[in-house]
Amino acid sequence: MKKNLGIVQAVYPMPVLMIAAYDGNGKVNAMNAAWGMICAADKIALFIDEDHKTTQNILETKAFTVSLADKDHMDVADFFGIATGNTMTDKFERTGYTAIKSSFVNAPVIDEFPVVMECELAEVAETESFYCIVGKIVNTAAEESVLSENGKIDPAKLNALIFDQFQHGYYVSGEKVGKAWNAGAGLMKK
Repeated sequence: MKKNLGIVQAVYPMPVLMIAAYDGNGKVNAMNAAWGMICAADKIALFIDEDHKTTQNILETKAFTVSLADKDHMDVADFFGIATGNTMTDKFERTGYTAIKSSFVNAPVIDEFPVVMECELAEVAETESFYCIVGKIVNTAAEESVLSENGKIDPAKLNALIFDQFQHGYYVSGEKVGKAWNAGAGLMKK
């Protein structure tokens, strides 16, 4: 029997996304966001508040990057979620991390995170219920260490962080338990 829990954001897993953008002077800011998702073949939607420093930078420069946080960089990923660039002017510098200007958009690529999507601002969607930054993905880059033999990102090598909304924990993904568009194929024959 299920127990009623009230209003709970019961979506799991949630990604741990590192959003980075320059301000108008070329200063890097980054934030941790779990409320983001792919919304088209070349688009990503980030449900982030308008008052974030990173959001304001995206609106100003019209570009940003989205990196996947991994286990090896969990401390900095978490720091990007608890510190605010609105009051901490040296937020990115405190980490000692390296930001390299993207070759595709006017945004920083945080070198330490293994996978990055480089995005142009495509649209801002705002309703009574949400504020959303939509980016057009113009390039995705990945460290060779997280690629499989076929040249694609291998989740087992990535050790991507997953955010747990229930208990506020970080977990690591990676175990393959089935093949998509195949695991349920037997039911098609009924």
